[in-house]
This record gives sequence, structure tokens and C-alpha cells, in this order.
Amino acid sequence: MKTNQSNLSVIKIYQDFKQITKAGLAISVVFSSIAGYLLGFDAEKYPFSWLTLLMLAIGGYCMVGASNAFNQVIEMDLDSLMDRTKNRPVASGRMSSNVALSIASILTFIGLVLLYFINPKTAMFGAISIFLYTSLYTPLKKITPLSVFVGAFPGAIPFMLGWVAATDHFGIEAGTLFLIQFFWQFPHFWAIGWFLFDDYEKAGFFMLPTGQRDNKTAIQIILYTLWLIVASLLPSLGFTGQLHINHVSAVLVFILGLWMLFYAIKLYKLRTPKAARVLMLVSVLYITLLQIIYITDKFLR
Repeated sequence: MKTNQSNLSVIKIYQDFKQITKAGLAISVVFSSIAGYLLGFDAEKYPFSWLTLLMLAIGGYCMVGASNAFNQVIEMDLDSLMDRTKNRPVASGRMSSNVALSIASILTFIGLVLLYFINPKTAMFGAISIFLYTSLYTPLKKITPLSVFVGAFPGAIPFMLGWVAATDHFGIEAGTLFLIQFFWQFPHFWAIGWFLFDDYEKAGFFMLPTGQRDNKTAIQIILYTLWLIVASLLPSLGFTGQLHINHVSAVLVFILGLWMLFYAIKLYKLRTPKAARVLMLVSVLYITLLQIIYITDKFLR
């Protein structure tokens, strides 16, 4: 009997840890960082290291997990108002805010130490990400739709973080990776803001650029999708240093962009929560497939 209770306790702790760190999101962020690392390492100048990759993965998860834990403490009263967040550990009362803060602080420490062991620049960008997410993006969500613009900065760091971890250098290559994921944030999060509009409204969050699910918001989603397509093709033009893709990969990236643009236009025409949800899912597949194309291009060269 005691063994069963112990097992249940361990399972509950594990589930709460997954929720407070938002494991699904954290893993997708780690994937972006790993993609950046694989693009950045060079057999001669920046040799591949399994240890560095492991520290990047664990450190990256810790940094994202810490940001999410701090966020859930700050917004615990607001989370309790929304259907999608009311069962989170802190909002539901299963976990005290002090315990959540302790977890966030420990994750921050572990994450920063691991990233620092890779190189100081990687740790610096990790720290900037946590600061921007918790100190600027989180409070701004209640004040202005510009919160998404501010949140796009920490959201765009992971892809280029991997490059910096591999090379100990921030240049045109890392900047390009940052730019791609920066523009990607807008159609992705505005699509989320669209289909969760009613839930966000309960907490008073301003997630859409106009504050409404209207034509102007839909047009901005299309415009930022176009900018994303342009940014994603930059490595094929020969202006991005050591980061480049061949013409075949560029065509694939372009087709991928048209696929996402199709669903952005569909949202403009339909303006329904379902169309927004589909666009959100397509955007997740887009950034994942884009990174796979970039990596495949490098290793098949």
C-alpha cells in the first residue's frame, strides 16, 4: 500500500514538474538550440562535442523551464481565471508559490552554470532570455499588444543560441537564425491569441495586434509570414557568412513558406478559431521542417 502511494506521489511530482516547466514547449526550444549547434559546428574550426551538446540541451531546458516557472508564479491569479491554465500546479494550489520560486531559481542556476561552461556568450544570451521573458514580456501582456513583439526576442534566442554554443561567436550567421525565429513568432503567437481569444480575455491579456480578431490582425499575420519567408531564404543568397543553403534546399524552404502562407490567407478569409488553430499547428511544423532542411543541406553538401 505504501509503495503504491509512493509511486503515485512520484508520478504527481513528475507531472507537476512537466507542467510548471511546460515540458512540451521546453523540448521544442531545446530542439531549436540543437539545430543551431549542428549548423554551427565545423570539423576544423569548431569540432563537434557530445558534452557541449548535452550541456546545451540540459541548460536550455533549465532556462526555458525557469522562465515558465517564474511566469506561473507571477500570473498564478490570472492563470486561475483561464480554462487552459487553471489546472497548472501553482494556479490550482497543488504547489505553493515558494516551492515554484525555488524550482525556478534552482533551474536558473543550473542552466546558467551549464551554459557558462560551454562559453560565457551562451550563458549571457540565456540570462537575457529569462530576463526579457519574466521581467518585460510577462507584465506587458496585461498592458499592450506590443508584449508579443517584446516576447519575440527571448523566443528567437534558442535557434541562434546553438550557433553561439558551437562557435563562441555572434555574427551574421547567428543573427540570421535569430531573425528567422523572430519573424516566425508573430504568425505563431497571433494564431494562438486568435483561437484562445476568449480565454485570454478572461485574464485581460492583450495578445492580438489590434486587440480584436479582425481583418487588420489577419493582414498583419500574412505580412509577417511573408517577412518570415524572406528571412528563411537569406542563407541561399550568399550574404550570411558560413550559414548557407543550396538552391534545392531554397526551393524546399520556399514551398514550405508558401504552405504556411496559404493557411495565413485562409485565416484572413475565414476568421475562425479553427483556421487559427490549424495555422498554429502548421507554424510549428514549418519551423521544425525548416531546421531539418537546413541541417540536411549542411550534411549532404
